[in-house]
Amino acid sequence: MTAIDTETTMEPHILKFPGRKLSRTGKETGPVRVCFVIDRLSRAGTETQLLALIRGLDRSRVEPSLVLLDGEDELSRSLEPEHCQVLRLGVQRLASVGSARAMRRLRTAWRGDRPDVVQAYFLDSAYFAAPIAKWCGVPTVLRVRNNLGYWLTSRHRFMNRLVGRWVDAVLTNSDAGRQALVEQDGLPANSVFVMENGVDIERFARSLLPDTSKPVVRVGCVANLRPVKNVDGFLRVARQLLTHFPKLRFEVAGDGPERAALESLHTELGLGENLRFLGSVSDMPGFLRRNDIAVLPSHSEGMSNALLEYMAAGRAIVATDVGANHRLIESGKHGYLVPAGDEPAMVGAITRLISEPFRAAAFGSAARRRAQAEFSREAMQRRFEDLYERLAGRTQLARRLAA
Repeated sequence: MTAIDTETTMEPHILKFPGRKLSRTGKETGPVRVCFVIDRLSRAGTETQLLALIRGLDRSRVEPSLVLLDGEDELSRSLEPEHCQVLRLGVQRLASVGSARAMRRLRTAWRGDRPDVVQAYFLDSAYFAAPIAKWCGVPTVLRVRNNLGYWLTSRHRFMNRLVGRWVDAVLTNSDAGRQALVEQDGLPANSVFVMENGVDIERFARSLLPDTSKPVVRVGCVANLRPVKNVDGFLRVARQLLTHFPKLRFEVAGDGPERAALESLHTELGLGENLRFLGSVSDMPGFLRRNDIAVLPSHSEGMSNALLEYMAAGRAIVATDVGANHRLIESGKHGYLVPAGDEPAMVGAITRLISEPFRAAAFGSAARRRAQAEFSREAMQRRFEDLYERLAGRTQLARRLAA
């Protein structure tokens, strides 16, 4: 791993792409150079998908690099991918003197060895990187927005329209996300591409089917502790279920700004040792092996990374019918979908899985088979490689499209 720390280095650095070559006609050949830009690295869904993409890209087709707007914290540094150059800019606020210095450093880096594609995640990274990329002559600038924009304010939408001048296309991971970008943000339909998430099937290969003979049934939830994830609703559902199944055990994997409020609600509901907050969990296969039923109670989703992991682990699933969840789960075949916010419906669905453990096991097996067939990480990586080659004009298809 090569990391460039621009906050402690006096001279700007140039990102080097060893695969860059010129043909006899002067046209560039070799892998497409793609620079990913994100605020920092963490174990959240978007960052996990990005890291998996970088690590799995075929280096003969795509040469990745990574720019972190900040990335100075210990967790972010520990997650930096090997065999990928990383440039940390140390920017914590866009409106700062340090941000202006970082702009000059990034401009120098990209002018020294210009990427073919810049792909920016999250608002601050897009605001920061898109105009610099176009200033440096980067041919293609992509933005990624995998949520449905439920939280965007009028100011955010104004800034999105402004930065859109420097963005060539937007990537999203679901048809629902594409529809939101076209209908709510007014983007041209031909500028929005759906690139579905993938899951590392083999990582969950040891996840066994639920043990139907166990006296204690465990129900797990993977979520960042933010209001949109509706973990408070999950706690209220747990309280109702415990009145009928007092031996149930509930676990929540994830952390976030709502933790204190949720712990207060935990006390108010008297959940005691029946429900535990585990914080950030690095061993997700181990967490899901321990739980028999997996719940996704969100008010809004794009294509949920957690739901894909539930499927790969072969868990019996109850999820809200939002975003791309219906694309992943056929209710009554791979698990149960319930209306968002309908706590009685979620209680009923979990009750059915507890009462019919063999059906729950069958749902889990069917969900894993679907994940293997349609949502492998390898398939996701190939989709991105094909996209980058088309955008860079490295394929016959791209030349036909440009004609």
